[in-house]
Amino acid sequence: MRYQITGKQIDIGAALQDHVRDELGSVVQKYAERPTDAQVIFSKNAHEFVCEATVHLSTGLTAQARAHANEIYAAFDGCAEKMEKQLRRYKRRLKDHHRERPEPVAISEAPSYILAGEEDAGESEPDTLQPVIVAETQTRVPSLTVGEAVMQMELAGAPVLVFRNEKKDSVNVVYRRDDGNIGWIEP
Repeated sequence: MRYQITGKQIDIGAALQDHVRDELGSVVQKYAERPTDAQVIFSKNAHEFVCEATVHLSTGLTAQARAHANEIYAAFDGCAEKMEKQLRRYKRRLKDHHRERPEPVAISEAPSYILAGEEDAGESEPDTLQPVIVAETQTRVPSLTVGEAVMQMELAGAPVLVFRNEKKDSVNVVYRRDDGNIGWIEP
């Protein structure tokens, strides 16, 4: 597994990097058979240290955790505990999907746009109904089954996930509804 351990405006020593590799490696190996890479970012927010970890698995899933504490090692340990809890919660489902999927998930690129919000909506009508594009980026759209998409959305803590349905070869959306259930849009 590849590790990228960085600090935002703080120095990350070799001892902390070794601790992160050992602890995170044991957590991930315990619950996932083929992790591909992990990214751990340390930062400081006022008097607290913040640790954010992202682990990409060969099944296409991404597990994320974030924790903060007064000590940098405690911040990482809290983050590792959250990661372990997530992976433990989905262990059975991850293993089932892992056996069905002999190769990593296919990822396709799609353009993503950020549109300007309405600033003075109550004062006057806009000159045109075309939205103003503020930024354009590339977004990754994974090819998943519906079950994997729901699992990925829950692991990431995202309210919505756009994916390519492997069975129908069409773009689908899963989202968290206000009533707590999961919605699935299949055009």
